Parts: sequence; C-alpha cells; structure tokens
Amino acid sequence: MKQASTHLGMKDERFVRRLVAERRISYSKFGTHVRIAVSVLEEYMRASVVPAVPARRRMRRAA
Repeated sequence: MKQASTHLGMKDERFVRRLVAERRISYSKFGTHVRIAVSVLEEYMRASVVPAVPARRRMRRAA
C-alpha cells in the first residue's frame, strides 16, 4: 500500500486503502497481502483527470 500511495503522490496509505475497501480499483489478494498493479494505478490517474476550462473574457458594459 505504501508504494501505491507514493505512486499516486499521497502522503499516507489511507486513500489507497479506501479505494480498495470501496472496490474503486482492481487489486489482487494473496492471503492477507494486497497487490495493486502499476497499470491499475496509472489508469485510475488517467480516469481522474479533470480537463481545464478556457478562461472566459469578461465583456465590459458600455456606459
């Protein structure tokens, strides 16, 4: 979990643990060990990108 959180740029593991608990990302479980593929993390990051919106130009009212 620590490596996954580092890969996502998070300080702690809670966010990744919540993603796993809510089944928002795919993972493999071997006994008590949880493994998350790097490709899964990268796909999650790509899917979470919010596109930029171009700034609107303000029109000044004619006085």
